[in-house]
Amino acid sequence: MAHDDGGSGASGVILSFLVGALTGAATAVLLAPRSGRETREYLGERWRDAADRSRELSGEAVEKGKAALNDASGYVEKQRGALDKRRERLAAAVEAGKEAYREEREAKEKKS
Repeated sequence: MAHDDGGSGASGVILSFLVGALTGAATAVLLAPRSGRETREYLGERWRDAADRSRELSGEAVEKGKAALNDASGYVEKQRGALDKRRERLAAAVEAGKEAYREEREAKEKKS
């Protein structure tokens, strides 16, 4: 069954930020008591600010992703080591069972 988090992850935050920035820019254009040039300059500044913030968020998301990958890799390695130990114990138990069977069979053959 798939789990839908409703876009509350990093992509949802970034998307919400961008939608808010665009809405704010559109509102500023419509309601601005400035000249066209002033409005364009203001929007250019806001756009650059939004782009800078977007790059910051992107960098943070990448760093968090790398940290999560490192954590997951460590977990996988730990589980791989545990699995190898279990495999070795199982192989030793199987070998001990085979040896016990051989010994029992030889003991029965000697009695016969």
